[in-house]
Amino acid sequence: MSVTRRTQIALAGLVAAGIAAAAVGVVPSLTDDTTDQKNIAATRDADYGPEPETDSGLVTQAGQITSMASGTISPDTMINRARTWLTANGGHQVPYSMQRVWKDGYRQDCSGFVSMALALGKPGLNTVGLADSRNGVTKHLSSTSQLKKGDLLIDASTSDGDFRHVVIFEKWANSSHSSYWAYEQRGSHGTTHRTLSYGIGKDNYDPYRPLKLSGSSSGGGGSTPSTPSAAWPVLKNGSKGTDVRSAQQLLIARGYSIAADSSFGPATRAAVIRFQKAHSLAADGVIGPKTWAKLIVTVKYGTKGQAVKAAQNQLKVYGYTLTVDGSFGAKTKSATLAFQKKHHLAADGVIGPNTWRTLLGTR
Repeated sequence: MSVTRRTQIALAGLVAAGIAAAAVGVVPSLTDDTTDQKNIAATRDADYGPEPETDSGLVTQAGQITSMASGTISPDTMINRARTWLTANGGHQVPYSMQRVWKDGYRQDCSGFVSMALALGKPGLNTVGLADSRNGVTKHLSSTSQLKKGDLLIDASTSDGDFRHVVIFEKWANSSHSSYWAYEQRGSHGTTHRTLSYGIGKDNYDPYRPLKLSGSSSGGGGSTPSTPSAAWPVLKNGSKGTDVRSAQQLLIARGYSIAADSSFGPATRAAVIRFQKAHSLAADGVIGPKTWAKLIVTVKYGTKGQAVKAAQNQLKVYGYTLTVDGSFGAKTKSATLAFQKKHHLAADGVIGPNTWRTLLGTR
């Protein structure tokens, strides 16, 4: 029987740690790791253990599943619930564990985390339970092209010797839909918000949609909600991608000398803290809704500079063909108008607070 590369790496880590490699729920390695050694080290350091099975006292039973508030939960509420675990541990992420529950009553592994985000019964389903249609929690999607905010990518296989995991899809990270922003609970790291590619290609991950996620039943392609439901992304040390580059360009526009390299490192964090102090914000080095609201710069036809580059980078993510030249000309205005019309915004060609929030808070 063939064994996947991911399985080989994870098994090597388990042997190194002296743990039996039986049906265990293990969080996959970082997508940006470039060597097997890094992957094995990540596996070895994780808090592994047998994933609680369906009849375990650590798993929500069938009669306890349907405890969602008011029967439904919006995608934004789900994402906001997931986000709380990034800082719930005294300003830090909730640590990973398959055998413990957090203060809110949910198990501290990947499926417990997703159960918390969906407001399912405590202590949470396991990955198999989340994917099992008989539980009435999710439905299987035919393609990742249908993914929308709040959907799940689940590796729930119990027959191929592989490890189980589930992540929450937030939005696409690029116009080619080869990676996406996700929330997950993973070994060694705990709660994480990062770009992933699980399920995009040949692996054991399949896309699922929570059935009681309100407003999630229409067409696919990762289409975005209208302005009121767009939520600012949360960026912090370790975040990467276009949103980080845009934040860096906006900081540069505000006079901070940093590199716009799409990687949220110490220099970016220090600039964010200085910016927050200068604007009487909580100086935590995290770019959340309040910091975004102060950081954005309204740009329009004729505007030039780093803030325009930030807007152009965001528009390109949605597939608009632009040159990121920092000059708000006719093509940028045309793309802005098209974006605003598509997302039910006032189509004035000006990138102000509502358009910024929709550019950054959807996909």
